[in-house]
Amino acid sequence: MINYIWFFMIGIGVVIGMINGRMGEVSKAIIDSSESAVTISIGLIGIMSLWLGIMQIAEKSGLMDILSRLLKPVIIKLFPEVPKDHPAIGAMIMNISANMLGLGNAATPFGIKAMEYLQELNNRDIASNSMCTFLVVNTASVQLLPAVMIGVRASLGAKNPADFVVVGLLSSVTALIAGIIVVKALEKSSLFKE
Repeated sequence: MINYIWFFMIGIGVVIGMINGRMGEVSKAIIDSSESAVTISIGLIGIMSLWLGIMQIAEKSGLMDILSRLLKPVIIKLFPEVPKDHPAIGAMIMNISANMLGLGNAATPFGIKAMEYLQELNNRDIASNSMCTFLVVNTASVQLLPAVMIGVRASLGAKNPADFVVVGLLSSVTALIAGIIVVKALEKSSLFKE
């Protein structure tokens, strides 16, 4: 679906450029953007390799396990409908742990697996309370170490690529708290009861 949306947006831009007689500027923008995308991607290789190596060390040293043990009691409280020993709990913990360490690519498969497990418990065609809560937690994505964003900022020449970390952490924690409050309030609302 997203491919159709992007195709539509690009098509509209080209058509408007043709109507306004600015196809030269549209072509230049396409070439410049493509060049920038390649430059940024190549610049990220070194930074991402460094951070992925650090994350591998963190994983092998047991940091992921420590984070998982710290998160388990919170996850059990947030998802009371999910049995404590269900595989969905483990998948959610791994997703949240990977996100906290800035490993969004590693978190995605765990998030998909968690949703599959939650759907098995759901047995309906609409999202369960647990699925909605997990979506909020995953979307807020509290990151203790946003490695990808630090890498992007470094590759673009930022003087201090990590200067946003505290503000980013505070804003994502605030978004998480607000999201949980809203989703839990909606769970209790008679408007969304079956």
